Amino acid sequence: MLEVLRLRKVYRARVPGGPPVAAVDGVSFSVGRGETLGLVGESGCGKSTLSRCLMRLVEPTEGRVLFDGSDVRALDARALRRFRRRMQIVHQDPYSSLDPLMRIDRTLAAPLRHVLGLDARATEARMVSLLEEVGLNASHRLAYPHELSGGQRQRVAIARALSLNPEFIIADEPTSALDVSIQAQVLNLLLRLQRDHGLAMLFISHDISLVAHMSDRIAVMQKGVFVETGAAQELVAQPQHPYTRSLLAARPHRPACATPSS
Repeated sequence: MLEVLRLRKVYRARVPGGPPVAAVDGVSFSVGRGETLGLVGESGCGKSTLSRCLMRLVEPTEGRVLFDGSDVRALDARALRRFRRRMQIVHQDPYSSLDPLMRIDRTLAAPLRHVLGLDARATEARMVSLLEEVGLNASHRLAYPHELSGGQRQRVAIARALSLNPEFIIADEPTSALDVSIQAQVLNLLLRLQRDHGLAMLFISHDISLVAHMSDRIAVMQKGVFVETGAAQELVAQPQHPYTRSLLAARPHRPACATPSS
């Protein structure tokens, strides 16, 4: 479904006269239908930049992004809007990704009415269905983001991502702003939704334990490049690269009650 070829994103020097910075430096990978690729690495390694390049929220410097064979970098504005209906992103911080001045009903209604063209009655029904699917109820649509907990806000963000019936979800550190006990609930929600909808997913985290739990395959990213890729359980059991071994050694200890379960 997704094929990425030698993708690069280079930024200008951070200081006058300094060298340009390659946040993403020639990475290539693919993701099949219904598959989850986990992307793991420390903060600042280029994970989020890569995710934004895939959707052209940030324009890549070089390389190709093929979605069902179409080159995303070559799409005009209308075709890009159609593409983004099929690929959605769940951001790291659910509070900053939701408009604090908009009630949840307006947040969810916007794509339903302006993109899918649903009338008021169909929009209301779809909105309630989305909230229930992510473990909320109809009354939550009347709340503002600050009136919800972090976990509830992230569920709203997931509902918004699902509203256009996408085929591919980018989950960019979707639980890092949440308490550990709430993390497990959101992760299991993503697993259930992926199974129910047959979604492909790019799951991004700095925590290799979460990535291994969520993913079929893992790509380990360091300083803009992939240093190791492989089947999730094999890579965790027999890491080949020193950086992968350092990520495994730095895994946080979690109490048994907070470990995600399928």
